[in-house]
Amino acid sequence: MTTHETPLSAVTPVSAVNPIKSQEAGRFAGKPYPLGATWDIRGTNFALFSKNATKVELLLFANNNYTQPNEIIPIDEKTNFVWHCYLRGIAPGQLYGYRVYGPYDPEKGLRFNPKKTLIDPYAKALSGKIQWNDALFGYRIGDPRVDMSFDERDSTPYIPKGVVVDTSFDWEGDRLLDIPWNETIIYELHVKGFTKSNKAVDPKIRGTYAGLASPPSINYLKSLGITAVELLPVHQAIDDRSLVEKGLTNYWGYNTIGFFAPDSRYSSVGDGGGQVREFKEMVKAFHKAGIEVILDVVYNHTGEGNHFGPTLSFRGIDNPSYYHLSPQRPRYYMDFTGTGNSLGITQPYVMQLLMDSLRYWILEMHVDGFRFDLAATLARKSNGVDRLSTFFDIVQQDPVVSQVKLIAEPWDLGHDGYQLGKFPPLWAEWNGKYRDLFRRFWKGDACLAAELAHRVSGSSDLFGENGRTPCASINYVVSHDGFTLDDLVSYNVKHNEPGRNGNGDGTDENLSWNSGIEGPTRDALVSALREQQKKNFLATLLLSQGVPMICAGDEHGRTQRGDNNPYSGDNENYWIDWNLDDKQLVLLDFTKKLIRVRKEHPVFRHKKYFGEVRPGIK
Repeated sequence: MTTHETPLSAVTPVSAVNPIKSQEAGRFAGKPYPLGATWDIRGTNFALFSKNATKVELLLFANNNYTQPNEIIPIDEKTNFVWHCYLRGIAPGQLYGYRVYGPYDPEKGLRFNPKKTLIDPYAKALSGKIQWNDALFGYRIGDPRVDMSFDERDSTPYIPKGVVVDTSFDWEGDRLLDIPWNETIIYELHVKGFTKSNKAVDPKIRGTYAGLASPPSINYLKSLGITAVELLPVHQAIDDRSLVEKGLTNYWGYNTIGFFAPDSRYSSVGDGGGQVREFKEMVKAFHKAGIEVILDVVYNHTGEGNHFGPTLSFRGIDNPSYYHLSPQRPRYYMDFTGTGNSLGITQPYVMQLLMDSLRYWILEMHVDGFRFDLAATLARKSNGVDRLSTFFDIVQQDPVVSQVKLIAEPWDLGHDGYQLGKFPPLWAEWNGKYRDLFRRFWKGDACLAAELAHRVSGSSDLFGENGRTPCASINYVVSHDGFTLDDLVSYNVKHNEPGRNGNGDGTDENLSWNSGIEGPTRDALVSALREQQKKNFLATLLLSQGVPMICAGDEHGRTQRGDNNPYSGDNENYWIDWNLDDKQLVLLDFTKKLIRVRKEHPVFRHKKYFGEVRPGIK
């Protein structure tokens, strides 16, 4: 293909970007920081990190042609492994991608393939979505050498493109709410699933950021009494090829490909960059209502999978610099997450990526905190989990990130991955022991009084000895990952989507009740007991010390019909059904009363443990 340069025009260097003028007028060396595409009114600075690349090209696309670039810009300047250039006249809405050259030697962990158009890891928005095609893979599918082979096909038509965005926004004085931990009540929800079936919301915005920020949604959450929404992943994610081929999607979104870009699937205004503004409007609306916004973030892996996965971004930009590779066989990936790869948190530019992303979502998008998926992976070195890892040290001293709510899912799937209670100060943790204990207790299993006392009083045995408080315990009985509360007390075994994995995924969670009584009397008794069990769980949750988390819809008995792993369940069976019957309205009213009681009586939300910490309660 013929290589084109930027349009030639006489310009004056822009001091704001400290340019070094190149041979072509209108194109300058630019700056190595900030990474990504940064617009400054006069033009755009592009910066991409790749330590091992030998050559980098910036691809520019016309808005009406995603399939081939209309300009290819060789990037000649490199500073500290960052390739950078500044292009005069490049404005918001410009679509772009990269080609990165270097060795293709999988046995050494090197997987450069300049035939593959790559997504900028720092893209603030993405346009288009993955169109699955064999050309997206760096190796030739079907070749007997598998990933040791090299694929010559151009992936450009099938890959999303980065979008240059205008980050300016009128926040109208908006600030982070900084609600104290002991006054926090978290409500975990899915952006699409919360409003997609809500007839009170304008049909044009159902299932979007705008729908979530609409008056019917905000008013419902305010009337419920929660203080924070925790959004399932909203970073740009991709649908796994295996799901797409079954007609499914990665509904939950735990398959990130862009750590700065709000997922365009939840945008009511398209994917040309307007999704950024729509997300900000949503946050501003929540803050005006006194509700914080917490993001569920997936920094432990990416959507590129294992060594058989596609080359979409990180793998083709600099595979060994971004991923945990096997020290003995760098052809293969260390997988602590069950997804095929793990980000190399110990690598300095990966650490920078994470911290830049966190600061961006706080400073530019005004989010109030983060829940870190499989957070034990963030502490991993090649030989295990390091409780004093660099990531946690950097967060501790960071003047921005250290000031927001930080929640760890304190485990992963690697060796010694269960790290509950071992995270540093500043961090709260999903308390899996709280969940498991009260499931056993309300099922009727024998439970130790000492453990019951610890869990209901804030789990001092887990968090009290390293300077933390009851607020380090995020108490929950149900989350997105498992049965809903109604299903938990209704099913003996899981009934997962047969088209997904033949009901072979997930684990059984049995809390249903059986008796020797038969017929209508039994049915009525079982129904009444199940309603009481839901009330028992909600009362325990909302009146325990620590921070309660409610999964969206559990306050009125939402069901997923026994599916306890609905990560691909993007249909009306999994979206919240707002047609509530009398029984559901009773449960909803009960939940609201419990939340009012918690708020009105400080005894249920202590900032400190009762008296001296006593790990040996008997």
